[in-house]
Amino acid sequence: MSRWPRGETQIEQLIANKQLQRVIGGQANGAHLLQKASRTLESARGIAEQDPDSAYVLAYDAARHAGTAILAHQGLRPTTAGGHYAVEVALRAQFGDGFRPFGAMRRRRNELEYPTGPGETTTHDETQKAIQDASALLRAAQQLLPTLSIF
Repeated sequence: MSRWPRGETQIEQLIANKQLQRVIGGQANGAHLLQKASRTLESARGIAEQDPDSAYVLAYDAARHAGTAILAHQGLRPTTAGGHYAVEVALRAQFGDGFRPFGAMRRRRNELEYPTGPGETTTHDETQKAIQDASALLRAAQQLLPTLSIF
């Protein structure tokens, strides 16, 4: 199996800019991250009614774990310099707008985690949408993993 051709230039640039790094061996297996994403998503569902802000953050974390699983399976890992944004850029570059919700969730999660003022909270509906989006991203990652090889 050859490496995923779409977005190749962007991935090479992320590596050159030290926003992504190459990994080998056991680190180049995303299966455990998909399991973590699934558990985190279940946690989000479990607290959504009582604590929508935390549930939103957990839904985002589940989506991030799913995205990181895809990259890991390609032998890639975001660095501290690239962080969550590098995951977003890499996913969109390689797999297109189906991963657009991840970027919106990342920005909203930042607003919730680092509020600019009092009252920065999420709504029940917004949290439910985040859980739905994270679930869709997890399903996409589960389908993609078997088709990926080392970048």
